[in-house]
Amino acid sequence: MRIIVNGQQAFGRAVLDALVERGEDVVGVYTAPDREGKPPDPLKAGAVEHGLPVFQPKSFRRQQVWAQMRELAPDLAVMAYVTLFVPQEALAAPRLGTIQYHPSLLPMHQGPSAINWPIIFGETRTGLTIFWPDEGLDTGPVLLRKAVTIGPEDTLGSLYFDHLFPLGVQGLLEAVDLVRGGKAPKTPQAELLDAETRAAMRRVRAKHTGVQRQVEIGTYEGWCRAEQAQIDWHASTEDVRNLIRGCDPQPGAWTTLHRRKLQIFTCRTAQGAIAGDGPPGSVVAGDADSFSVRTGDGGAIEVLRVRPQGEAKTAAGAFAAEVQLSIGDRLGADGDAA
Repeated sequence: MRIIVNGQQAFGRAVLDALVERGEDVVGVYTAPDREGKPPDPLKAGAVEHGLPVFQPKSFRRQQVWAQMRELAPDLAVMAYVTLFVPQEALAAPRLGTIQYHPSLLPMHQGPSAINWPIIFGETRTGLTIFWPDEGLDTGPVLLRKAVTIGPEDTLGSLYFDHLFPLGVQGLLEAVDLVRGGKAPKTPQAELLDAETRAAMRRVRAKHTGVQRQVEIGTYEGWCRAEQAQIDWHASTEDVRNLIRGCDPQPGAWTTLHRRKLQIFTCRTAQGAIAGDGPPGSVVAGDADSFSVRTGDGGAIEVLRVRPQGEAKTAAGAFAAEVQLSIGDRLGADGDAA
């Protein structure tokens, strides 16, 4: 088949390499425009190395882009991490249509930060979906899904790079084979609402309405950015730890200390007796490796790695010693960072 690859970054590059290595006829690569002063996108670099035509439109809403795609006479387009909206005219340019990777089990967690939110919400299961995109936002019929367990120590980084990234490449290759063989399903997302999915839907909608867009089927959450990553120390220990895990490494859960932003990364639930006391956000313990912070349910989070504002990541114990952090000091007490 004649294939267009549309995507960006390391995942797009990995999909392109996998398709080329197994002898697929890739006739064009679409990726994000170059950014001044920045190195080429990894997908563009891969296309150049493979000697493939590269196209970098600022928008897919233009007739000249649709015509350009049709001129390549593609059978299929493979979308591997695309953040620009792609209208129906571009999706329909290939003879057999377009398939897309999404890092959740649709119809759950439609939207751009689909890896962050299941961890933040305390879910224990997520996955990936290869689907047929339409004019909606992650609403098209499903070709295949692969489930992944979210372990208690998983972070955004580990879940993506250890599971959803490699399984996503594999899933897209499987999907290409199904399309080639005329065996690719187009299952409406409404038909995937089993009992487990409905239960997850209820949990997510009940607890986290502030980041959701109302959708008829499944859930849709917007971007997980710094605004959503601010730690509320009045929340439960579990909720604080899940937020930190779900924002590690990006955007980085954060609090404040002495009116400066402090991002918190590696952490765990504090164990054993905690000598200090105080309101949520208070430092209640510390040693050479870490310090612990009181949470809203009376427990504490043991902080192992931090990034002070304007500095590199560092061990929490070393940071605490440098700033002379003491029992009773309070994080988050001064609100937004200056």
